[in-house]
Amino acid sequence: MPIIVNLDVMLAKRKMSLTELSEKVDITMSNLSILKTGKAKAIRLETLDAICAALQCQPGDLLEYAAEGKN
Repeated sequence: MPIIVNLDVMLAKRKMSLTELSEKVDITMSNLSILKTGKAKAIRLETLDAICAALQCQPGDLLEYAAEGKN
């Protein structure tokens, strides 16, 4: 999929664990793990808003577009 989720990068920059983020945004560890590993097919804007607020970042800090097969 051409959308890359950089949640692990932002967590490292903020020195926050997935458990801490889960508690702050009230999202299950399993759902955050799916998002972190890039296996999620969708994300609610409400969820993205909560994650950005907790990590004090912009959506563009978490999501990256990488065109497949484009040189």
